[in-house]
Amino acid sequence: MERHEFFMKKALEEARLAGSEGEIPVGAVITCNDRVIARAHNQTELLNDVTAHAEILAITAAATALGGKYLDGCTLYVTLEPCVMCGGALAWARLKELVYGAADPHRGYARVAPPVMHPKTRVIPGVLARECTELVDRFFTNKRKRGEEG
Repeated sequence: MERHEFFMKKALEEARLAGSEGEIPVGAVITCNDRVIARAHNQTELLNDVTAHAEILAITAAATALGGKYLDGCTLYVTLEPCVMCGGALAWARLKELVYGAADPHRGYARVAPPVMHPKTRVIPGVLARECTELVDRFFTNKRKRGEEG
């Protein structure tokens, strides 16, 4: 579990960067053989692209780093449970392991049937959940105080 917490802290760094840029604070890190090969954070506002989620950007970076489209030997650390779109992309990438922090009761992939994630992907939820949840909650609380849509 210490390894998972170590890499989740790296994903939290990316999430904080996203928040500082006005993005929903979600960060992602992909490792292969316990080495970071990709890192990303949400950039939907910056790129004006609804698909520019941290996970999607990290998948693209990891595939480039590996020189192939499959991530079967890789672990994704992401601060928020992936949505259905990201879960589907992770399934197509044949991700070995998904480790996420905060559950997403509104748009998380686990709330749909049939299951989106690849059946061989090992899922480890709740790593540094408190820190990840607080970051997202604080972002939306501040957004509501400013009267912005979310």
